[in-house]
Amino acid sequence: MVKPSPLDRADTAKVAWARYRRLMRGMVLVSLLAVVGALAWLRVSMGAALTLHMMIATAAGVGLSVMLGAALMGLVFLSSGSGHDEAIEDPFKDDPDLQP
Repeated sequence: MVKPSPLDRADTAKVAWARYRRLMRGMVLVSLLAVVGALAWLRVSMGAALTLHMMIATAAGVGLSVMLGAALMGLVFLSSGSGHDEAIEDPFKDDPDLQP
C-alpha cells in the first residue's frame, strides 16, 4: 500500500511550491551576481582580450550552472520540508544486514 504524500494535499502543496518559487527568485539574483563577478574577474585577469563570445559563454555557463544547482537543491528542500520523503515505504527496514 502506498502512503499518501503530503504534497497530494492542495494546501500543503501550495505552501511548499510557493516557498520553492521564492527560493528560485532569490537564486536568480545570486546567479546574476555570480555572472557579474565572473565577468569582472575575467576582465581584470585578461585585460582587453575579452571578446563578446567569451562573455556570452561565461554568462551562460556560470548563470545556468548556478541556477541548475539551485533548482536541484530547492527540490531536495521541497521534498524534505513538505514531508514527502517520509511518505515512502522502505522495503528494507526489517533487514538487519542493511541497518546501521
